[in-house]
Amino acid sequence: MDFVSAAVLLFLIMDPLGNIPLYQVVINRLPPQRRRFVIVRELIFAFAILCLFLFAGEAILGVLGLEQSSLSIAGGVVLFLIAIRMVFPSHGPLLDESDNDPFIVPLAVPFVAGPSAIAALLLLGSRYPDQMLSWFAALSVAWLLSAVILVSTEPMMRSLGQRGVRAIERLMGMLLIMVSIQMLLDGFRVYIQSTLVTA
Repeated sequence: MDFVSAAVLLFLIMDPLGNIPLYQVVINRLPPQRRRFVIVRELIFAFAILCLFLFAGEAILGVLGLEQSSLSIAGGVVLFLIAIRMVFPSHGPLLDESDNDPFIVPLAVPFVAGPSAIAALLLLGSRYPDQMLSWFAALSVAWLLSAVILVSTEPMMRSLGQRGVRAIERLMGMLLIMVSIQMLLDGFRVYIQSTLVTA
């Protein structure tokens, strides 16, 4: 995987267009003068959390005793489930209505720094440790594009409309389904190859 592929993958996983309605629900409970500050603050928290998992991924895998194949399969499963929800959304309580000023949860985690983004970064960092600068640059680009979109949630909702946002999110969900299936196939291939070598 190269820089462009990683940046596109991370951008799709972060799903900023799909997060627009969720961000809108949260920030609508805030005073208008605090909305942009809270969004920027939570985006910075999300970026810091993702960088932590990118650069500490090898150590985390070592402590937990995980192999790359298991991480790839687990990441593919999580990503597949999230993509299915993007294509076939379920309506239910997503937020704690009593929380008027969200801190880290849910705007930073899991809306931006979700389990699939963390799994993807762990996988990139552990499988290609010699390309950490490329992965950091890809993460920065994907995060910056997501941040620009999410900071512009209110005007974007007005311009695209709810139907437009839903249509784009479903398209992104279809792309993520294909990416998740590829991650699963890669994980199974690595596991089978390692099993045959040790047999």
